[in-house]
Amino acid sequence: MIGAFSRGMSARTHRLVALLVLVPIAAIVFVSAAAAQGAVRSVHEDWQIRCETPPGAQSEQCALFQSVVAEDRANVGLTVLVLRTADQKTRLMRVQVPLGVLLPAGLGLKVDQADVGRAGFVRCTLRGCYAEVVMDDELIKKLRAGKTATFFIFQTPEEGIGFPMSLKGFGEGYDKLP
Repeated sequence: MIGAFSRGMSARTHRLVALLVLVPIAAIVFVSAAAAQGAVRSVHEDWQIRCETPPGAQSEQCALFQSVVAEDRANVGLTVLVLRTADQKTRLMRVQVPLGVLLPAGLGLKVDQADVGRAGFVRCTLRGCYAEVVMDDELIKKLRAGKTATFFIFQTPEEGIGFPMSLKGFGEGYDKLP
């Protein structure tokens, strides 16, 4: 179908169409990659507080941040952000995982060897899929006391991938999060 559509176009028109399609895509990828970074405000052992002002926002948004890769797959990573909602009343944990995850299985979490539970994925974008949970006092207490949080995703019902993440500095970073 594309071949039939493009047969009548000149080489110049092909270049123009390619430019019109690729420039916005490149801009989206660049902005998304830049937005994911944020400026490092402070480091708390294995955790960082990163801050940025999102487009259209009136104030800076800060998050407690850590990113890890799977021990057996260097190209598969997971990022955890802990942040305050816009109304400043609730803390959220947002976890970004790679595309291709089995969505119905959700995201599993163990702190040390204790099963904490599962969270469903709320959306997928070009950058990955996201699970999001409201952090209650019990979860915060477990993360403060633990040594390792292990997040689990599934690519098939039989194939799970664990992402161990150090909790060193979590409590201190959480306390300093604006």
